[in-house]
Amino acid sequence: MMSRIALFPGSFDPFTKGHADVVHRGSKIFDQVIVSVGHNAQKKRFFPVEVMVEKISEAFAGQDNVKVVAYEELTAELAKKLKAKFLLRGLRNTTDFEYENTIAQVNRHIFDDLETVFLITSPKYAYINSTIVREIYRFGQNVDEFLPYNL
Repeated sequence: MMSRIALFPGSFDPFTKGHADVVHRGSKIFDQVIVSVGHNAQKKRFFPVEVMVEKISEAFAGQDNVKVVAYEELTAELAKKLKAKFLLRGLRNTTDFEYENTIAQVNRHIFDDLETVFLITSPKYAYINSTIVREIYRFGQNVDEFLPYNL
């Protein structure tokens, strides 16, 4: 039987409890979830990719069906390489859907067998946004309540 592998791609700058919630829920649906920390050419990173890979790996230590990788290629190409047939994405609101729908269509164009699966963010995490967490952190405030690890 073929494994149901899902990529959960993103810049994760930083990876929040909302992201962790999507991974936990996705890990009950898929045999393996690969959190894929990408370099987004549109964004200047605050936290280095290597730091996020390490912190996310710590957050899921002991959860055998969750793996974390860094990548610098098209998400659809990474999916092909890792034999993932699913992309896992979280949606907080309709703005997220508009953005994610476009990306899902392009990924499907590049890799015909790639299905995007959307999970609606749990209400208790819907307000958490990486950009806001980054700003709070940048100005010296404690962000532990938003993250599944300590910075």
